[in-house]
Amino acid sequence: MTKTYDNIIHLPHHVSTTHPHMTVMDRAAQFSPFAALTGYDGAIKETARLTEERIELDEYMKDVLSDKLQILAERLKEHPKIVITYFQPDVKNGGSYVTASGTVKKIDAYERVVVMTDNTFISIDEIISIDGQIFETTVLHSSNE
Repeated sequence: MTKTYDNIIHLPHHVSTTHPHMTVMDRAAQFSPFAALTGYDGAIKETARLTEERIELDEYMKDVLSDKLQILAERLKEHPKIVITYFQPDVKNGGSYVTASGTVKKIDAYERVVVMTDNTFISIDEIISIDGQIFETTVLHSSNE
């Protein structure tokens, strides 16, 4: 058996005079994984995110909501505290139900939005419930009428 490397095995380690020595951290960073598909993780998470389907209200519930909006419009100057649950459509199919609580600034019948004092705009067509102390003493639309 020949000793192939006998002539170089005991030579000192070469140190470059033109390139500075690389730190262990920098050297390790060369071999760290990278994202070959930028945005892929975000797309996967977006696809996996759960959405809800919009609930279709029956005519009775639509009438109740209409009555509550009318009461709110008539009593806006009292600044009643209310809680509105509404559907917020998503970029993908479906969306999510959001609950906003606070005071109504105005109800825009032309644009069909409820504007809260914190400048949250809520589409009237997406509202599924409106609750508040203001409605406890008021008689709402009845199905017997």
